[in-house]
Amino acid sequence: MSSRKAGEEVGIRLEHVSKSYGPVLALSDLSFQVPVGGRFALLGPNGAGKSTTLKLLIGSLRADTGYVKILGSSPDSKEAKAAVGYLPEDALPYRMLSVRENLEYIGALRGVPDVRGRTEFLLDELDLRQYERANVGRLSRGNTQKLAIALALVHSPKILLLDEPLNYLDIPTQEKVIGMLDKMGGTHLVSTHIMAIANRLTDSVVMISKGQVLWEGTIDELRKKGSHDEPIEAVVARMMTGAP
Repeated sequence: MSSRKAGEEVGIRLEHVSKSYGPVLALSDLSFQVPVGGRFALLGPNGAGKSTTLKLLIGSLRADTGYVKILGSSPDSKEAKAAVGYLPEDALPYRMLSVRENLEYIGALRGVPDVRGRTEFLLDELDLRQYERANVGRLSRGNTQKLAIALALVHSPKILLLDEPLNYLDIPTQEKVIGMLDKMGGTHLVSTHIMAIANRLTDSVVMISKGQVLWEGTIDELRKKGSHDEPIEAVVARMMTGAP
């Protein structure tokens, strides 16, 4: 099943990608596409290969076989790097810099036209104003995650790669982040093992297990694979485990 309709521009493309860590095969002939403007979840259990896939897309890893493209360019190209915002699963902003210094530094590196204005906006939008002068090393895990999200968004990226973006956030902050992402344009790929997060942040799914695509389609199509009153989480669990 293709995740792209005829005539759509492709934002993210992986074709026949395999990746090993020594004897451990993380990805095996993985292929999928995300159209420009698409909001997709990369859904799978722990160890499925989700984080490896995102690292290939940002160019920090290279595939053993196959190829990866961001808006038609190599992930390590200047064009791709300018287009991508990335939130790793356990993000670690510069710990010896303050929250404000992190935002201003990364904003400047990213070529944000009004770094000061963008910093002020994100400090307020993510309720980080009271911590703006605090060194990151002194923040709680939740506030560190909020800063990491701000750093991923600082340059208003065309392609947003998020690895478990709601980790460590309290419920009000989760809702604030969901609202921010809803308002953003661009192409989103959200890696998660939690169906509820996929359901809130995306409208289509690429389900992987053991480094291979199990299924892809819209969340509505996924829901229809279950019985009338079957929770979608039960449908996903059945598909991942191969249960009838």
